[in-house]
Amino acid sequence: MWEQLHSRSIYDPGAKELTELQQRCLDRLYDYNHTRPTEQERRDALLAEMFCELGEGCYIEPPLHADWGGRFVHFGKAVYANFGLTLVDDTHIYVGDHTLFGPNVILVTASHPILPALREKGLQFNLPVRIGSNCWLGASAIVLPGVSVGDNSVIGAGSVVTADVPANVIAVGNPCRVLREIGERDREYYYRELRIPPELLGNRDR
Repeated sequence: MWEQLHSRSIYDPGAKELTELQQRCLDRLYDYNHTRPTEQERRDALLAEMFCELGEGCYIEPPLHADWGGRFVHFGKAVYANFGLTLVDDTHIYVGDHTLFGPNVILVTASHPILPALREKGLQFNLPVRIGSNCWLGASAIVLPGVSVGDNSVIGAGSVVTADVPANVIAVGNPCRVLREIGERDREYYYRELRIPPELLGNRDR
């Protein structure tokens, strides 16, 4: 049964051996979402228990929603998530260092068969999601099962990412499509005609 979660096989998510452990994971998620803003040390300790991997300096603003409470989630260093991150983590979700999530971003690994007769049986299958390092996913972006987003890329707010997005691009829309590459102008301006102060750029960033 455990192999089926991560092998892309069709399986029954209501199997008793799965739901009993899932409930324990969700209890810890409940505890996390009911911490006070001043209890950052407790939040950090809970996340370290809940997630499969958690790098240093990660911050997730409650409420966090996750099917398995983060059990199959791998975060790199300094990942930031604003309010309402949803991780449908029925199989593995990988997120690289320094990636940012706007409010209400959704990463989905679980899916269901198209054939109605199979859906009637409550069956599902899971495909992993991979988000690279230094990415920024805008508010309410949705990443669907099996999709990867390359390093440094930006996903526009409200986008629905149905296919892989390469590294170093800005992609927007439903379905999400590459708008342009991140280029030389982005080294000079951080928003429209707003210029980046030179003191914020080290030699590596110029």
